[in-house]
Amino acid sequence: MENIQRNAQELPLLVLASSSPRRQELIHRLGLPVEIETSDVEERVEADWTPAQTVEQLARKKAEAVVAERQTRQVQGLVIGADTIVALEEQILGKPTDETDALRMLKMLQGRAHDVYTGIACMDMNSGNVLVRHRRTRVWMRQRTDEQLLSYIATGEPLDKAGAYGIQGRGSTLVERIDGCYFNVVGLSVSLLAEMLESFGIETP
Repeated sequence: MENIQRNAQELPLLVLASSSPRRQELIHRLGLPVEIETSDVEERVEADWTPAQTVEQLARKKAEAVVAERQTRQVQGLVIGADTIVALEEQILGKPTDETDALRMLKMLQGRAHDVYTGIACMDMNSGNVLVRHRRTRVWMRQRTDEQLLSYIATGEPLDKAGAYGIQGRGSTLVERIDGCYFNVVGLSVSLLAEMLESFGIETP
């Protein structure tokens, strides 16, 4: 294909609008040059938004914030924003406010199935083209005692994770099985992002 043969220097530079070490690690799996630029935006959610709308809108806001900042410096790039939430029967669970909140969330999730949504927004500053999509993964949690949950919370891992657990860390012991993209639960569906980048003429290896 013509896109594969194009010189890499002619393609827009990928810019990940995220401070998440997990997303930074995952985007490097694409094997493409990428810059990291953090995005600090208020993650305000409208009451009538569905989980899918929520992650898409928040991903877009994160990308827009970095686009605006890069415009002031007059530098181009294809900016990528992402956001992940946990939804239990359409009830959105974000990051816990403290250990008590983390325990509340984990007790809600244990022994049940929930959905993890990750939204991805791609904005090409050169062409102005924008693409926003999301992916959903179904996750089933094991039944755990309060003592086991408190022991996990004491590690500190749940406090910066949507739904109060990290599937890529010690939280993996809480997960019975999943249906869908594993990396989507970690925070960035690499396969979905690769599909989206094809729309911008960027082929992954």
